[in-house]
Amino acid sequence: MYIDLNCDAGESFGAYKIGNDEELFDYVSSVNIACGFHAGDPNVMRRTVGLALQKRVAIGAHPGLPDLNGFGRRAMKVSRDEVYNLIVYQIGALQAFVQAEGGKMNHVKPHGALYNMAAKDMEIARAIAEAVYKVDRHLILYGLSGSMLVEAGKQIGLRTAQEAFADRTYRADGSLTNRSRSDALITNAEDAVLQIVRMIHEGKAGTIDGIEIPICADTICIHGDGPHALTFVKEMRNTLKQQGIIVQSLRVERGEKK
Repeated sequence: MYIDLNCDAGESFGAYKIGNDEELFDYVSSVNIACGFHAGDPNVMRRTVGLALQKRVAIGAHPGLPDLNGFGRRAMKVSRDEVYNLIVYQIGALQAFVQAEGGKMNHVKPHGALYNMAAKDMEIARAIAEAVYKVDRHLILYGLSGSMLVEAGKQIGLRTAQEAFADRTYRADGSLTNRSRSDALITNAEDAVLQIVRMIHEGKAGTIDGIEIPICADTICIHGDGPHALTFVKEMRNTLKQQGIIVQSLRVERGEKK
């Protein structure tokens, strides 16, 4: 049994440091690197790409809305064409750094509000999927499990990865609990580990609405900017190892392992 563990990375900006990429990269199999719109800058992008190649983790682009002040977590009214152009632009920026450093891009995972918008809005989902396909049809598109983004990716012919979250709670419709609520985040490592183990073994997750929902998990996300991220991922790796579950990235090239 295999699972991919991914984390959002490269989210520092200028003099501001966010996350603990260097230590986290020792425990995950894939990383999603910010592309300068919601977080990150050219210096951070190059440094993070170099670290990912050094640690032998799969590299993905993490494009977001142009909202540095809100860290890309505030919904914006954007047209289909704007979404398409935002995705192409940001993938291209990171892809250039990856190529310059001698690596290869593996996947694309939209960030924050854009990710949540694409989960429910097929027009936005299709714009993202089309942008990824046009840039490189071999890239894997990461999306919320059971979302419209995953469906749009499949329809256009992309390989998709259904993503579940260790450190977020769910609603009855399969969406993530809005961060404005006090119960949106899981702050206890044991609870986070129990949630992902159940997702992997049973394909289910509990919700704040008190019901169970089906969850398909190809990849599990840990938010790199979370205060408990390193503790969570260490606990997860230990538990998964004990249960015989192998942590491995969803590489484009078959047979390539971390």
